[in-house]
Amino acid sequence: MANTPNFLAKNKSVILYGVFLAALLFLLKWLELRFIIINHAFEIYAGSIAVIFTALGIWLALKLTRPKTILIEKEVFTGKPETFILNEKELTKLNISKRELEVLQLMSAGLSNQEIALKLFVSLNTIKTHNAKLFEKLEVKRRTQAIETAKRLSIIP
Repeated sequence: MANTPNFLAKNKSVILYGVFLAALLFLLKWLELRFIIINHAFEIYAGSIAVIFTALGIWLALKLTRPKTILIEKEVFTGKPETFILNEKELTKLNISKRELEVLQLMSAGLSNQEIALKLFVSLNTIKTHNAKLFEKLEVKRRTQAIETAKRLSIIP
């Protein structure tokens, strides 16, 4: 502690010079900031508003494009399972081939086109062609609609 007053006395001019330079630098930076804000007030306000509306737009877009979740109640089956009877009449009426029926059954089992192709030992394009023909014959646009329609017509279990 005895060295502290001695140190201050020895370096008084250097310390004062440093404090004065720091105060001068602070004053210049404050004036520079004030000058920037006053001369560019409109740009600062416009930029702030642009940032706010951009953030609001991003938030709104994420909110609007978020997929909606819908709860679907499923029936719980407690009785004995019914034996499935293929509706041959509807099958002939729709002119669905045996291979298309196989594809439809595998589709209802949840297999992808690639998995169906591997299981039936055919190319992916062949499966896509079968799908297109099935959709046309069942008058649907999606796999789920095809499966639902086929179950309703008793073509698949």
